[in-house]
Amino acid sequence: MFGAATMAPVEIANYPFTTIEPNKGVGYVRFPCPCKQLGVTCNPHNSLCIDGTRMIPVELLDVAGLVPDAWQGKGLGNKFLDDLRQADALVNVVDASGGTNIEGIPGKTGEFDPLEDVVFLRREIDMWMREIVKDGLGKIARQARMNGSKPETVLAERLAGLKVTEGQIKAALEKAPLPADPTQWDDDSLLALMTEIRKIAKPMIIAMNKADIASEENLKKLSEQGEVAVPTMAETELALRKAEKAGLIAYVPGDDHFTLNDPGKLNAAQQKAMDYMAANMKKFGGTGIQKCLEDAVYKTLDYIPVYPVEDENKLCDHFGRVLPDCHLVPRGSTAKDLAYRIHTDLGDKFIRAVNCRTHRTVGADYVLEPGDIIRIVANK
Repeated sequence: MFGAATMAPVEIANYPFTTIEPNKGVGYVRFPCPCKQLGVTCNPHNSLCIDGTRMIPVELLDVAGLVPDAWQGKGLGNKFLDDLRQADALVNVVDASGGTNIEGIPGKTGEFDPLEDVVFLRREIDMWMREIVKDGLGKIARQARMNGSKPETVLAERLAGLKVTEGQIKAALEKAPLPADPTQWDDDSLLALMTEIRKIAKPMIIAMNKADIASEENLKKLSEQGEVAVPTMAETELALRKAEKAGLIAYVPGDDHFTLNDPGKLNAAQQKAMDYMAANMKKFGGTGIQKCLEDAVYKTLDYIPVYPVEDENKLCDHFGRVLPDCHLVPRGSTAKDLAYRIHTDLGDKFIRAVNCRTHRTVGADYVLEPGDIIRIVANK
């Protein structure tokens, strides 16, 4: 799936621990580029524009698989879990056909329950987070009791390396409260809280892979897990991208169809394979790989795209590039949040912003909308 999403050269094999060192790559999520609507020719810098569709880069990390009790260091557990520290969201790629067990060992289609993969991964992450909190907690808990520190403050200190914020912890504590005295926290209550923190700070999307050979029962079961679940066919996507690169087909990632450039060049076996892929793409609305990324960004993380510029009339930066950059920011972000995202100095010296679509001046607390084009005015 990583290869299909990024076209990065990675080893692909059907056995456990094919991936040891994490693979880094870039995928893209789509959003309408303002260029067509505004009648301008854009010059993208940090992204791409393909026929009026802005392709916004997102960093993807493919990490080694887990085995049971990875949180205790079994397999490559500690390494895998440590690689998740900086993730904003997790994509759990599951063999929806039931042909692989939770240790990554292949079997026959339908031999295993894919739901075990989901339950197992959740527990491993929850247990790992609990152990991080417990490490050295005794001394911190006693100090916190003496100082009257709030639970979220104590926990934020322990989980800071996982990009977990105090606000996220506070929201989780509303669903799984702990005793006010940290010295009274036990394993069970901590585990329940870690489950809630993980849901908020490390949201997960389920990629129901091999959907073309999975049973309807398995797809339904995985879709009912309370997380965004997308039927995916990574093998099909990878084959299509390679065929498109070779000039055999016309295909845009995310589309529900492809077109053969010269059907006469295909032999009977190739034509049969193309017919099979086309039928399943029609059934599922595409291969699901692009949808998986976009659901992760736009639904699970709830990010929106915005376009910062330096000249509100020409919609360009100081190099003259029109609509050069597109940033993904959490929904609810303000103009000042965008300024800080571009550069710390812009945030520190923020004066005002301009909504370039309406040409109206807006303040620091202006809440950004999807597709906004914003000029930041700061004290030089």
